[in-house]
Amino acid sequence: MRTTQRVTLNEIAKQAGVSVGTVSKVMNRRPDVSEETRQRVMETAKVLDYAPTTFRVNTEDPVVDVVFDSLDNPYSTQVMEGIVHAGAEAGVDVVVRIIPKDNGNDVAWGREVRAKGRTGIIVVTSQMTSEHLRALARASVPLVVVDPINLGRPDVASVGATNWAGGLEAGRHLIDLGHERIGFIGGPRGSGSNQERYHGFRAALENAGLDVDPLITSFGLFTYESGRDLALVQLALPDPPTAIFAGSDTIALGVIEAARSRGLTVPDQLSVVGFDDTRVARWSSPQLTTVRQPLETMGRMALRVILQLQGHETLDSQHVQLSTSLVVRNSTAPRTQIRRPIAR
Repeated sequence: MRTTQRVTLNEIAKQAGVSVGTVSKVMNRRPDVSEETRQRVMETAKVLDYAPTTFRVNTEDPVVDVVFDSLDNPYSTQVMEGIVHAGAEAGVDVVVRIIPKDNGNDVAWGREVRAKGRTGIIVVTSQMTSEHLRALARASVPLVVVDPINLGRPDVASVGATNWAGGLEAGRHLIDLGHERIGFIGGPRGSGSNQERYHGFRAALENAGLDVDPLITSFGLFTYESGRDLALVQLALPDPPTAIFAGSDTIALGVIEAARSRGLTVPDQLSVVGFDDTRVARWSSPQLTTVRQPLETMGRMALRVILQLQGHETLDSQHVQLSTSLVVRNSTAPRTQIRRPIAR
């Protein structure tokens, strides 16, 4: 297995049975090569894991890959809108794709990226494995991670929001409404943004002299189903929470559904706060009190950082954090003294 020595054009030419000049033409996308020869050279380069010593970006038609772990949530849609709008303004095309799940495809992904001459890659809320990062580093393509699950390496540029401050503000809002037994339902325990939101929320409770009860502290996924299922567990406790801070709007919608199925009304008998301020926060019933992240601005910022990296400009900050703010709507209310019996 080759670890430090770089594959050369001579090796590819010898393996493919062509001249070095032909290999060079293929790598530089010259048209005067037959399709059969081009395919043979490219397949040989792929097998040998060839990485060019220089990387030429097609500046005439710049293209940025935007990679998601999933597109079935409103968060992804709004971040993507920001990236697409910023790309249109800068004359950059955007290609949307799903991050490879199988580690065996990581190297192939890196090869594909460098073969297509991408201007950069923006990865949104996805878990970047060490294999992913190595593959992209070999591709010599600028990388920006938006709201990373795990940053992986401190030298990777990132764009996010002030998650800790947002969690703190959500907790303070519920405390100011008189709630003392406040639950937390978040995303993956290992998610950096989730941990920041939780610790900000926890700081609000501790500063108010309130207990952080592990029975009403739950970690799952940033999904409706996860929020619903975890809320059902909390609401079935002998001493359930009177308010729940959810780590995302989609989780919060699941919490509201769980309350409805238990015979509780929101916000009269259960207050709910979300995080993100996606469009569904305004479409839900009741409309959701939530912590706003500037999602489209985060997308725009990520595209801007990609272009700065591609142009070898010095970044103002390697890790950009945009401000959050609490948006109060109809899913939170003062704690009531009498709660309707829970339907069994």
